[in-house]
Amino acid sequence: MGKIGVIGDAQSVLGFKAFGLDVFACQVVEDAAHTLHKIAEEGYGIIYITERFYKDMGEDIAKYFDMRVPAIIPIPGVDGSFGIGIANVKKSVERAVGADILFGGDNT
Repeated sequence: MGKIGVIGDAQSVLGFKAFGLDVFACQVVEDAAHTLHKIAEEGYGIIYITERFYKDMGEDIAKYFDMRVPAIIPIPGVDGSFGIGIANVKKSVERAVGADILFGGDNT
């Protein structure tokens, strides 16, 4: 099985260590972007990023968008959810199916 990493502020990600995931605590988005590229090169298969950083890392994340590995998945942090995760699911379904079958055009 591939390695799994979690990138985010320390408060949001340290608990993931208890589950055996590799945790990368960052204070600013530039550190998070650098860490993303570094661990992607190291062969991490799944990379979770707190939404707080994810929302400002568009170009960095886009580099991996059409690649099978790594899967980059936004997760809520201590700030709560910004709705980015569900928006990504909606976009992926629309891209695969060609229509919004989940929300029927609702921008939820």
